[in-house]
Amino acid sequence: MNEILEKIEKASHIVLISHPTPDADSIGSASAMYSFLLQNHKKVSWFCKSEIINNKFSFIPWFENIRATFPTSADLAISLDCADKKRLGVDVECDLINIDHHATNSNYGDINFVKTNSISTTEILHNFFKENGVKINKKMATALYAGLLDDSDAFLSDEVDGTTFALAKELIEHGADYKLCNKNIIKSVSLAALRLKAVMFKNMSLEFDARVALFCVSDEDMRGTGAVSEDCEAALEESLNLIHVEVALLLKQNSDFTIKGSFRSSSTLDCAKIAANFGGGGHIRRAGFDIESRVPLDEIRREVLNLIKKEIVV
Repeated sequence: MNEILEKIEKASHIVLISHPTPDADSIGSASAMYSFLLQNHKKVSWFCKSEIINNKFSFIPWFENIRATFPTSADLAISLDCADKKRLGVDVECDLINIDHHATNSNYGDINFVKTNSISTTEILHNFFKENGVKINKKMATALYAGLLDDSDAFLSDEVDGTTFALAKELIEHGADYKLCNKNIIKSVSLAALRLKAVMFKNMSLEFDARVALFCVSDEDMRGTGAVSEDCEAALEESLNLIHVEVALLLKQNSDFTIKGSFRSSSTLDCAKIAANFGGGGHIRRAGFDIESRVPLDEIRREVLNLIKKEIVV
């Protein structure tokens, strides 16, 4: 921690990095760090490779300052919730602090502050602030709570314990607008997302005695509904509520015909292990990967299902 504070103190221009198609944890942790750096009178920028970011996160403080261009004058970068270098979306030439909670984190930073027993990166930041006597204001508390809410699956994840609820309580006491977080992250839905969900469930297939729910989403599906990548997550999560389903798999075709894969599991299947076969990673029950070459969707479908088959009893 002292080394991190020393790096921040010496830096003239600090850039925060959220991963492409960021979730509330990546945005929330970067937002809280943004506030902290402003408190310390630092010049700060916020980078995310994605030019279009889900507007449901726009309530998180400083969201409007996210830019898709990495500032060349930065002499220190801090990545938040990025498990590996590819998730940065940019080649970082300055010093880099890596703050994350993924078990598959490759410790790519000059300084690595990785706590894999934390449920979210915002939990790591909260503890960092607390242990260094940093006053957490309302903006910071709301940002930290947003990440906690999202990565805990609205406190329904198996990783949730008494510590999680104690942290939520503490953030609310600091002024976190938990109702606003819940409304935007859990309740808010666009018409395009509803249309995509209908398409996804209509085309869903059940594999291995209905233990695996498989979604293959084409670029045509995305364009036809007007949905964005993050809108696929709702159907993926909800499919785990189906009787017998233990694993949910999404294979989404991007506009350039590359493929993004996402896993969810309520069983002992190690999603991160499967994702690693395609250069991805994540958590045991939540993981993903990106295939950057133009490969037929059916080919990847067969490969992934074969890997899952080896891991579960059919």
